[in-house]
Amino acid sequence: MSLADARAHVPELIAVPHDPVADHAWIDRLALGCHRYTPLVALDAPDGLILDIAGAAHLFDDEAGLIDDAETRLSRLGMTVRHAAGPTADAARALARYQSRPAPDEVQAVRRLPVAALELEPEATTALIRAGLKTIGDLASRPMANIAARFGGDATTALRRILGDAPSPLDPRIAPFPIMAERRFAEPLGSTAHATKVLAELIAETGEDMLERGKGGRHFRATFFRSDGLARSIDVETGHATRDTGLVMRLFAERMDGLADPLDPGFGFDMIRLAVPRLDRLGATQLRLEGGEARASDRGAAMDELVDRMTIRLGRKRVRRLHAESTHIPEQAQLALPALDAPPPQPWTMPDPGEPPTRPFHLFDPPQPIEVIAEVPDGPPHQFRWRRATHAVRRYEGPERIAPEWWRRRDNGGLTRDYYRVEDVQGRRFWLFRHGLYDEKPDPRWYIHGVFA
Repeated sequence: MSLADARAHVPELIAVPHDPVADHAWIDRLALGCHRYTPLVALDAPDGLILDIAGAAHLFDDEAGLIDDAETRLSRLGMTVRHAAGPTADAARALARYQSRPAPDEVQAVRRLPVAALELEPEATTALIRAGLKTIGDLASRPMANIAARFGGDATTALRRILGDAPSPLDPRIAPFPIMAERRFAEPLGSTAHATKVLAELIAETGEDMLERGKGGRHFRATFFRSDGLARSIDVETGHATRDTGLVMRLFAERMDGLADPLDPGFGFDMIRLAVPRLDRLGATQLRLEGGEARASDRGAAMDELVDRMTIRLGRKRVRRLHAESTHIPEQAQLALPALDAPPPQPWTMPDPGEPPTRPFHLFDPPQPIEVIAEVPDGPPHQFRWRRATHAVRRYEGPERIAPEWWRRRDNGGLTRDYYRVEDVQGRRFWLFRHGLYDEKPDPRWYIHGVFA
């Protein structure tokens, strides 16, 4: 009904504009908070969560204790909670949505549910009811082949999943991590400084686990669970695998100091978890001859640490490294990738002593068109006009012919380029090319692609 009609029936009605993006963000934040119970938490949009608590209920004495704790925390946040447990995810979801109260016998409770719990198409649900199949039990008592023939394969698939005869997999909100450590506290921690010390202990603990595996972390995620049920995650990444507790803590400190929304303990943190989602191979560290632990004092390690700290402070997409690509197309010969994603640097190919550089230090993107006068149509440039200035060519070298990549050919590209290194009468050097041969295009254009220092 319209809002005016609704307020006529209920004068004290409170109306709030629907914001599906905010709703999704809120349910996502609730899912993060429910990771205190199990790492397998899935979103059941738009208003539900599914938790796989197998093997986790003993942390709260039993299943009833876990459910009671979750219901209490969500109620503090103003949430109206309807919960149910079941042998499969589909069964638990159906019981929570189509049953008013928890049942002691879950199997029988599932069979008493209406066929609407299968959540088929409206036409299929109506057909089942008209056929006298009003509950899951009524439908389960019929042969599956007859159900599929009359009501479609979706009906049998949904029925088998809700009864546990077919797999009912979860799509976790966050994939399980290869390495994880956590601390639970009987009394919540009300100090961020204290929580930071606990985080350092967890980093050292995961470092020992990584050492046994011969691995190092590239991505670290700290999650601070508040006693009111909410949680806050902070991520840091490194350009190279590391087990250095001090380095990781410095990165976390940089990230926490730069948060627009500071880490607020609220009524205290009752759990802190550190996960290492990404691992890379990292060998053992050589000790110093005079004793003690080795220190990363070489220039490469210092540069890596600087890049990591700049990435944390400025953002992962703002600090980039150039990565060489296997292509002859000049503007595609290297890519600027985020420094944390770029592969290890390769040795730089040094030119022969005394030879001039084959590529300019500065490339124009895109190449700029110029007007060229050549002695013969397919010959080298004799004079060119660029930016309203005329340049007379005194020396040239070329052509360097670069053929198109036929496997990526496009209608507007795919032309052969003839490149020339030229020097004008004033000693300035340019990199010019003719885009296309005369048998490919009747009137190929000339461009300047770069200038030499």
